[in-house]
Amino acid sequence: MTRTVRAALVGLAALGAAPASAHERSMSFSAWEIDGTRARISARLTPLDVSRLPWAAAGGAALDRRLGAYLAEHLTLQAGGQACAVAGTPVRLATTPDRIAYTWEVNCPSAGPLELRSAVLLDVAPSHLHFARLHLAGQPVLERVLSDGEPVWRVGDDGEHEPIGDSLADFLVLGVEHILTGYDHLVFLLGLLLLGGTLRDIVRIVTGFTIAHSITLALAVFDLLRPHAAAVEALIGLSIALVAAENLWLAGGQRAVVRWAIAAVLLVLAAGAALGRGVVGALTLAGLALFAACYLGLVARVTRPAPLRAAVAFVFGLVHGFGFAGVLLEAELPTARLARALFGFNAGVELGQVAAVLALWPLLQASARYRHGALHRAVIDYGSAAILAVGVFWFVRRSYG
Repeated sequence: MTRTVRAALVGLAALGAAPASAHERSMSFSAWEIDGTRARISARLTPLDVSRLPWAAAGGAALDRRLGAYLAEHLTLQAGGQACAVAGTPVRLATTPDRIAYTWEVNCPSAGPLELRSAVLLDVAPSHLHFARLHLAGQPVLERVLSDGEPVWRVGDDGEHEPIGDSLADFLVLGVEHILTGYDHLVFLLGLLLLGGTLRDIVRIVTGFTIAHSITLALAVFDLLRPHAAAVEALIGLSIALVAAENLWLAGGQRAVVRWAIAAVLLVLAAGAALGRGVVGALTLAGLALFAACYLGLVARVTRPAPLRAAVAFVFGLVHGFGFAGVLLEAELPTARLARALFGFNAGVELGQVAAVLALWPLLQASARYRHGALHRAVIDYGSAAILAVGVFWFVRRSYG
């Protein structure tokens, strides 16, 4: 059995085992309007996050009722140490392609120090983040990020009144966490790094990715350009698959038939999109087909393809930047705080990215020196096959699921 065939089998195994819930940061959001002993709560989450719930496949009116009850049970309020009771049935609000929202009211037995608790999705997505915004009558709006490590917000504790984004460190940490738990972004970087190269090559790749995602992150956050979120997530999966396919093409002898096969698959996807299939537009997929054909043709004509991979990192980094922007967009920060939040979050993403590269690159360099590079060639083949399978899985699930 040849090395290429074995790598393909590894890829198929990875495709079958790829987890549905491990592709990006899971997030939900709530607003709490509190006046005396009464509170109105509005909560929203994405359809993708709803699909993580094991009972969500049923759909229909039964799902509406159960999802509303789930949110009311997992977003709770206490006042003066006593639980506030849900008044009536949660009502589903107008739905958009990117969000599902409910609202309900609670009655508290007495006024007193408040305690908000979120357990939303933590049983199926432990890395889930919940953004809570609290508005007490006659007081400034307060904000907090709740997580598995910190699921409770005790309003009144020291430091708890600081809004999200007032501290640069808050978004710096959030950026680091987002890249280190954003598995699709890390897999994309790993795909770019697998072929190794010199330190200069790695710096070019990381710089291209950084410049590109910084541009689109800023454009999205300041509402200058905001593509459909579902299409962005699907394209991130496709970017991973294309980088892995390039790795296998380079390692397998750069046969022209493979180059044209990649372009043909993208054209078939474009034709399907023209017929209304999937969330990615036909022109986008056709443009990717043209880019892939031209780029791989150029790579085939140079002696060192590594510097050209910075171009791939830049092109797909533009897409990943819109994916990064989701955290800041959904937090709905006031305009006055956006610049500080953008700077802190982007700096955190870069720190997390540098940490990942510093951890991966020495290992890849060591494998290249072991047994005259035999281990490194196996890492490229099997690693790229697995990454290709995972990228295809994420693209298909996000585009057609």
